[in-house]
Amino acid sequence: MRVIPSVYVGATLAAAVLSGGCSSTLAPAAPTSVNTVDTVTLYAATGTPVGTPSAYNIEVDPSVARIRTDTTPIFDFLFDQPGTTSKLYPPGSLSGLSRSAALQYAASFDGVTTAPGAGWNDSAAFTVDSGTVVLVRSRPVTCVIGTVFNYAKLQVLSLDTIARTITFQILANANCGYRDLTPGTPKH
Repeated sequence: MRVIPSVYVGATLAAAVLSGGCSSTLAPAAPTSVNTVDTVTLYAATGTPVGTPSAYNIEVDPSVARIRTDTTPIFDFLFDQPGTTSKLYPPGSLSGLSRSAALQYAASFDGVTTAPGAGWNDSAAFTVDSGTVVLVRSRPVTCVIGTVFNYAKLQVLSLDTIARTITFQILANANCGYRDLTPGTPKH
């Protein structure tokens, strides 16, 4: 009978792990929500009543995703209209908040089907106008497979400088570990 040195056994196990031998334990759980496109209106953080929502949280159900910043600092982006411009702010661009959620511009709403892995900005405001498309990466989310991000895409439909509002369409994928930004049940 031939004895196999433990170094060979260890190398074989390491190769199995690195080649995906245990990838099933790191795969995302089955999606729990269906991606849908919603239409949302937010109010500027300044120059509007305190009780109006000025921020958005992509990790939660769309019915509660509009955030009043007088009640919590937990959000993925905030809307304001400084002067004559309209801007979206990731939390890290605001004094006292952590650099966690991030944004980036995209060319078209329908053209983005998967969230990118790079190119995110967590520390500067994004100037927006009607038609602008912005991708959103959430704050880190802990789930079964570890710490990941959720993703969304939005397109500005209108800006009202009198009412100080922004209306946009948004598709948020709140499924842990998925990057799909298309309507329906995510697959990736």
